[in-house]
Amino acid sequence: MFKWLLLFAGVGLLYLWIKGKKQAELNTGNSSKPNKNKPEKVAAAPEAMMQCQYCKVHLPKSEAIFFDDRFYCSKEHLQALDSKGWVGDACWRISPNQNERPENIQPDLAVIHHISLPPGEFRNQSSSHHIVDFFQNKLDPNGHPYFAEIADQKVSSHFLITRSGELIQFVSTQDKAWHAGKSNFQGREKCNDFSIGIELEGDGDTPFEAAQYLVLAKLIQKLTSTYPLLQFAGHSDIAPDRKIDPGISFDWKKFQKETATPMEKLPFGVSPR
Repeated sequence: MFKWLLLFAGVGLLYLWIKGKKQAELNTGNSSKPNKNKPEKVAAAPEAMMQCQYCKVHLPKSEAIFFDDRFYCSKEHLQALDSKGWVGDACWRISPNQNERPENIQPDLAVIHHISLPPGEFRNQSSSHHIVDFFQNKLDPNGHPYFAEIADQKVSSHFLITRSGELIQFVSTQDKAWHAGKSNFQGREKCNDFSIGIELEGDGDTPFEAAQYLVLAKLIQKLTSTYPLLQFAGHSDIAPDRKIDPGISFDWKKFQKETATPMEKLPFGVSPR
């Protein structure tokens, strides 16, 4: 009797083992079939890495600051003057009208100008576009009678500050822009060799905008941190027989106050001229 009980128990265990094995195989088969009601997981593509224009560090695109087709790792680097002479938060519109400074020459003068194309029509939003075209030798001579007179001129400046306060850079501060022409500063001729040209959109008779002074002050802060010997003058100060810019409406006192420029850095004073 006991043997029969052992036999029945053995058969029962064998049955349960076979049943469990078949169920495991069935479960395995079902798990390999795609569930039409459940979306398949797609592996995420690796995020693109970008390089900071200023320090060259690589970082994920989602963490980078994007400006004017460039990437930066921080606001500090975006707003700085980099080692190649370019301001990060300026729009770069490179001018062909430039060349290298004389050997071992660092800029120690900033020259303030005004410009409007056509003259006096800076209230037209297209004025700044015409200036950019002019500095890039793309000005359409048929666009205005005055343009036909100047279209062949080869001119540039390091910076332009538009009426709305947009900062545009055409030439690295390390290189020479063609803005001063025949000029003399304290007995030194060829001021382009040692100066940085800054154009303000306007005509000199109309007050410049608060936004322009604000951007100008920030720009001067960046420049003086790299070029501590900078002095400041108007185009009319270095070419008095030819030029009148930045004009009577440029507020030198406001400029001196907002930039915290020592008076000795303003050899022509702060009186309107």
